[in-house]
Amino acid sequence: MREGIRHTITEGLSKLNLAFAPYQIDQLENYLLLLRKWNQTFNLVAHTNSQELATRHVLDSLSISKHLEGGHILDLGSGAGLPGIPLAIFNPDIRFTLLDSNGKKTRFLSHVKTDVGIQNIVIENSRAENYQYKDQIDMVVCRAFSSLSDIVKKAQHLFSHECKILAMKGRFPSDEISHLPPGFRVVNSLKLEVPGTKSERHLIEIGRDER
Repeated sequence: MREGIRHTITEGLSKLNLAFAPYQIDQLENYLLLLRKWNQTFNLVAHTNSQELATRHVLDSLSISKHLEGGHILDLGSGAGLPGIPLAIFNPDIRFTLLDSNGKKTRFLSHVKTDVGIQNIVIENSRAENYQYKDQIDMVVCRAFSSLSDIVKKAQHLFSHECKILAMKGRFPSDEISHLPPGFRVVNSLKLEVPGTKSERHLIEIGRDER
């Protein structure tokens, strides 16, 4: 099983044009093993098949890796650590804060941090709208979290003027974009190609409207 997953991951990374070291593949494998184990009790993600976990979750998360900017990134509503855990493994020079209000999920994330040995993550158990952080957050990433307007409303108190939101979506969210709160706009949008899945995926980048 592990050889098959390793092949799926390495082949997918090549298609994403992401360079990797063997230890990073080891970390991803260990993360997936923990995710499968904990998922049996806590229902962390919908897909439990190893191949689906690798493609629909890990490779999907890593499809935005090249679009990250800055030294501190907040994973909003991290859940089972997606996209934060895979992104942290492949961006060891970036600091990631994984934020979730579900105590069971943040306990899982703490276990992953220790057991997999990921040094550049901090886990916070809090609702997004109640979370306070003194230092600058350069980007907010989120995956399957909420509507774009809800994301902006819950995270805007954490925004500097330079901060951006990277929201991962399925179909292009035209209606959600039309309902963005005043003062925010779509800076960029692109279609994501995720190896191993035919599901439609888009990345929406949101920033403050300076006009």
